[in-house]
Amino acid sequence: MKKILYTALAASLFAFSSCDDILDTSKKSSMEKTEIFSNEALVNDVVMGLHQSFGETNSYRGRYIAYFGVNSDCEIWNNTGKKGAFTDKEGALVTYNATTDNQYMNTDNNVWAKLYEAIERANSAITGMDEYSDMSSTNMRQFYGELLTLRAFIYFDLIKAFGDVPARFEPNTTETIDLPKTDRMVIMRRLLDDLLTAQDYVGWPNENSFTKSTERVSQTFTKGLRARIALFAAGYSQHPDGIRYNTEDATERQELYTIAKNECLDIISKGYNTLGTFEANFKALCAEGTIAGAESIFEIPFSASRGRVIYTWGVKHEKKDQWTKLAKGGINGPIPTLFYDYDVEDVRRDITCVPFKWTSDNDGDIAWKAPNKCWGGWSFGKVRFEWMNRVVDSSNDDGMNWQVMRMADIYLMAAEAINELEGPKGSSDAGKYLKAILDRSYPAEKASAILTKAKASQDAFFNVIVDERKFEFAGEAIRKVDLIRWNLLGSKMNEAKEKMTRLYNREGEYADLPLKIYYNEGLDGTDATSYKMYGLNHGDTDEIGQTLGYSKSKEWIVPKESADQAAALLLIDQLYDNNPDTKQFWPIWKVFIDGSNGVLTNDYDY
Repeated sequence: MKKILYTALAASLFAFSSCDDILDTSKKSSMEKTEIFSNEALVNDVVMGLHQSFGETNSYRGRYIAYFGVNSDCEIWNNTGKKGAFTDKEGALVTYNATTDNQYMNTDNNVWAKLYEAIERANSAITGMDEYSDMSSTNMRQFYGELLTLRAFIYFDLIKAFGDVPARFEPNTTETIDLPKTDRMVIMRRLLDDLLTAQDYVGWPNENSFTKSTERVSQTFTKGLRARIALFAAGYSQHPDGIRYNTEDATERQELYTIAKNECLDIISKGYNTLGTFEANFKALCAEGTIAGAESIFEIPFSASRGRVIYTWGVKHEKKDQWTKLAKGGINGPIPTLFYDYDVEDVRRDITCVPFKWTSDNDGDIAWKAPNKCWGGWSFGKVRFEWMNRVVDSSNDDGMNWQVMRMADIYLMAAEAINELEGPKGSSDAGKYLKAILDRSYPAEKASAILTKAKASQDAFFNVIVDERKFEFAGEAIRKVDLIRWNLLGSKMNEAKEKMTRLYNREGEYADLPLKIYYNEGLDGTDATSYKMYGLNHGDTDEIGQTLGYSKSKEWIVPKESADQAAALLLIDQLYDNNPDTKQFWPIWKVFIDGSNGVLTNDYDY
């Protein structure tokens, strides 16, 4: 937090320059501000200094992306089915049981420090550009808008993870090193203003040389982030005095919904980004094209040897194989009931919920399927080694970008905001934007039926939005924040435990599921999607499964071995420890409390 602009510039030059340039870093880092901020190449390096903060080991790369957003009513840390998960250094972070001295977080180089490091870099750069940069230059304007947008993005992630945090919008001085927390609404109002300003500076996708990539900020992202923050600000979250609206002013809440509506409709009407198909978005993400203009709006970029996206959120590879030399994936996965929440014809189901893992024979080139048990064995399938155009050869990281925002969110935010303002039959027609998501997810008849159901009333429309956002964004660490802002976190988490218990016992809506799954191991050719399995769907039976000629079968829903039974019950029990509504946020870690000269404190009984 105490680093000044020159330190940030030196770090960014070291990270993004050639070997020859690195030798001159000490000279460049001591340049006068006027030389730095009149030089487009150096200002670009300063912007990339924020990206460097994303990639640090204990920042987004190995902490925020890995643990924030888990557990929810559709996402679970798969290792919770073991004894001690409530107090495990990782498990405590996801089971609503984090403590201020958590071993994974209580270090001075952790995500809190790295996010404020990036904010300080942005503050110093914005101040320098205000004074020294030529704002008639398209590139300089782009950099300025990026800095405003990335600072807002980082601040919002701090608020999502910690609630109220210190507000810093100017470079640090000796008088401002230690600041108390600021009410989150004060910060979010500033972010909304900054993002409105940023729109006058950044280009739309493909409008300039920088916005041709999803790794750089475009006006679509600036507007979409403004809509996302407005919806959160209009909703609920936990405060020191309990769960309540973030702003008690009903008029302001309407203004916030109006911001979200207008920003999303402007994005859609401009047409710089297209929706495309659900599968195409994730295959393009895995192909690492980063070409702007499709569904992907903004991605945190990682080099080939950084980032743990598939590592954490992708399909599990138990051993090295022809697709990856990094045997990871499946750390976070779908709650076992999520597969059954989807309609059987929803195209998102089998892409999102993967009931198998990959393994191989002694690190050979032939991979085959080895289905896991239902409990702790599902993977998310939106990011996959087998969809990449390269073989991952890093020992710790996969290099996959983290997709922060995509067009489906814009359509669903538009539908939600319009419904809140006008109801489903208002003049702006909330249903039109919901329909775009339904039409690409369901057969036409089912999409029409869901839309008709939604338009019955404002509450009915909201309930469909709640469901569709789960089906659309499971595995993207969006759901938990949605549940918080709707004041549904505790009730939906309770519901998830109840459903998992019924699935374990094959009761209620799960009574028609067979005991086993039936499958053949091995690939039909080299196609990573050519697996066949029976027994996952409602109405499948063991009697039929035994007649289909599959070479293998495995108990799936109700494990018989005592150890598996214990693990299944633990997975249910450890979805959360404390009531999630009392621990919506992580605590500020002890090292930062102790180093604040008494001005920082924790709330929520931490």
